[in-house]
Amino acid sequence: MSSNREMREAKIKQKYETMANEVIPKSKVFQDCLKAFLVGGLICDVGQFINNIATNYGFPEEQVMSIVPIIMIFLGALLTGTGIYGKLAQFGGAGTVVPITGFSNAVVSPAIEFKKEGFIFGVAAKMFTIAGPVLVYGIGMSVIIGMVYYVISLF
Repeated sequence: MSSNREMREAKIKQKYETMANEVIPKSKVFQDCLKAFLVGGLICDVGQFINNIATNYGFPEEQVMSIVPIIMIFLGALLTGTGIYGKLAQFGGAGTVVPITGFSNAVVSPAIEFKKEGFIFGVAAKMFTIAGPVLVYGIGMSVIIGMVYYVISLF
């Protein structure tokens, strides 16, 4: 009795897997990687272009290292606010996540989404939903690495 039941369940499971495999969209890994590479590279090219302009205007290297991220974060926020960054992310996928503009998008997107709930419980509370853990672990790791570096430098 139990073996008949097990055989039916196995057939049903196999039929389900066959049906599921038919409707799952086929992954286009090479195409997705190429798009991510192109979009990520384009974002990095914009950053390099800003770096070159700032250098040509005679800013010291230390200031250029501050100017470029500030402008890139602004551009990421501006493109997110206008809806362009979302369309770029749909096309380029992970290529939009890695650069600093991805961090800007991660902060601005929830803020825009929850603005109807007000500045305190909407924008302020939700703004770091995605970026908060990145900041916490990034700062935490930098402290740990700094302490390890300090201890190593004592020897």
